[in-house]
Amino acid sequence: MTVSQQINLIILETSDVHGNIFPINYGTNEETPLGLAKIATVIKKEREKNPYTLLIDNGDLIQGTPLTYHYIKFANQQPNPMIKILNSLEYDAAVIGNHEFNYGMKVLNQAVHESAFPWLSCNILHKATKEPYFGKPYIIKSFANGLRVAVLGVTTHYIPNWENPYHISELAFEVALQATKKWVEYLRDHEQFDLLVVSYHGGFEKDLGTGKATEPLTGENQAYEICHSIQGIDVLLTGHQHRTIASESLNGVSVVQPSFNGKGIGKITIKMEKQHDSWAVCHKKAEVIMMDDVETDQDMIRLTYEYEDSTQKWLDQPIGSIEGDMTIHDPMMVRVEEHPLIEFINKVQMEATGAKISNTALFNNSSRGFTSKVTMRDLVSNYVYPNTLTVLQITGADMKAALEQSATYFKLSSDGQIMVNSDFSEPKPQHYNYDMWEGIHYIIDVSEPAGHRIKDLSFNGKPVDPDELYEVVMNNYRAGGGGEYTMFKNKPVIKEIQTDMTELLANYFLTHQTIRAEVNYNWKVVGGRYPH
Repeated sequence: MTVSQQINLIILETSDVHGNIFPINYGTNEETPLGLAKIATVIKKEREKNPYTLLIDNGDLIQGTPLTYHYIKFANQQPNPMIKILNSLEYDAAVIGNHEFNYGMKVLNQAVHESAFPWLSCNILHKATKEPYFGKPYIIKSFANGLRVAVLGVTTHYIPNWENPYHISELAFEVALQATKKWVEYLRDHEQFDLLVVSYHGGFEKDLGTGKATEPLTGENQAYEICHSIQGIDVLLTGHQHRTIASESLNGVSVVQPSFNGKGIGKITIKMEKQHDSWAVCHKKAEVIMMDDVETDQDMIRLTYEYEDSTQKWLDQPIGSIEGDMTIHDPMMVRVEEHPLIEFINKVQMEATGAKISNTALFNNSSRGFTSKVTMRDLVSNYVYPNTLTVLQITGADMKAALEQSATYFKLSSDGQIMVNSDFSEPKPQHYNYDMWEGIHYIIDVSEPAGHRIKDLSFNGKPVDPDELYEVVMNNYRAGGGGEYTMFKNKPVIKEIQTDMTELLANYFLTHQTIRAEVNYNWKVVGGRYPH
């Protein structure tokens, strides 16, 4: 009788860390349970308990906090702090996420060069050669007992819809589903392994339980289809949507998605049994470990303390003052009644580009606006993305279509109260896809059906002509069609400003010193009760 050998293989996944190392909220400097310094504690404990551990980062690592912004702008002659952490923790591999490109290819290539682990993406290709840009798109990890685990990296192919074209000019993006299918077949034919893990910087387009679509079927997220149409995948690591997901079996595939900002780490425990020369899966368990009661690893703090100290000093620099009230007490009210913060951002965009029309968004519900004394901390807390500006030439019909798209942000409750359409809050908050415009006059009537809500649209006192051309400034994400603003895709680019908006806002304060909080009431929302 043959005695079988059993082991537990542990797969750990971080994803969408977005530059978070220290367990703090940079807007308030209050401690909060997130970041790699806490995740490191879990990683070390798991490794102490089990030598059969695989550790993967699933993308969106090097961008997202004042620490990473300050590093890129002022300290980039030093090693990347995010890479220092992952090297110290001995990650096995990382996957390219869409936000890896936000600071340009020079920054990304330097991060890849500094990494003691490979970066994977089977569907990001050299535009000329059509070969994987970042080298081999998979790894095979061999353990001491002969167990071999294949890990294939895949990235959402939707990046050209969001990213600054200059940053990706040498790249081509193959559809994630097709590339995954091709490379899984390649692995079967050319490699020997006992377990196949696909690490996909993308999420789910359908409900895991019912299979019903949870978002417009654009192809941005294809995890559900990957699980159902590609045979042989044992584990699918996901991200991008910032959700918390743990499922032992989706069509036989175990899946996790570990929240975002280092709030959690995905863990899949796989009991494997060896008989003769082959390993077989006996049982799989999926979970997400949250950081709420986890201690901070002081080694990680010491490793990056100098970066954090410099960042904190920079954040506390005063740059100007506000006359009046530019604070935010209720983010919903900012979106139904014109607010001085939005007016100010649009004004800066228009002055920086010379455009007469501008749009911008309140990116998330944690923005607090500006108090009387403004610091860099206030700027990066309210304008959280490294956006640049693009002036597009669009038609009046395009403008109307974009405003109608924004107007879908609202819905009416049964008793007539204006509410947020769930499409903008589930499965991932997308408040940044509701734009507010300056330089034109318009009314949003939420009592009308979607597509027919924009009323009294005018420019310089005249109705907007559907066939006339208008120049509009917006951020580069929106100009590329991001957020389902397809009417902006491939429109003529009149001007681009390659300076980050945070820097433009800071320069505006440094030049003008005191900013008056004011609005001109060029738009309003009607047709329902305000949620006071």
